[in-house]
Amino acid sequence: MKKQEYVEYVEKRAKRSPILKNCFFAFVIGGAICTLGQAFLDLYKHLGVNEDDAGTLTSITLIFTSCLLTGLGIFDNIARVAGAGTLVPITGFANAVSSQAIDTKSEGYVLGVGAKIFTIAGPVILYAILSGTLYGVIYYVCTLIWG
Repeated sequence: MKKQEYVEYVEKRAKRSPILKNCFFAFVIGGAICTLGQAFLDLYKHLGVNEDDAGTLTSITLIFTSCLLTGLGIFDNIARVAGAGTLVPITGFANAVSSQAIDTKSEGYVLGVGAKIFTIAGPVILYAILSGTLYGVIYYVCTLIWG
């Protein structure tokens, strides 16, 4: 089979994706996740937590909830319907890391979880650490020079 014949074969067999339906569910469920995050932020502020700490607590709560739902197998069902709606908020990143840990647990905690948990998230974490360190050094040097 030649390349062009294969492309035609795949196009005939491939199921068309319902783009409008997928966009709708991604928007609604992604928006619901963000609304839930805003509700947690407002709750923490109402309980007397300052705004910076309330933002941190909100992120922690969303990450914990995402990891818990991933461990219980619920997050995958939500993602199946929401698609990209679950990937954009912080919950998608938490799901990517925790699902790697769950998938490799059978290989052991060191060689499985420890070695492979950062397969997806590793480059992001590495970039964040390096850019944060670089920013800190530049900030420190600038405060030394300009006081």
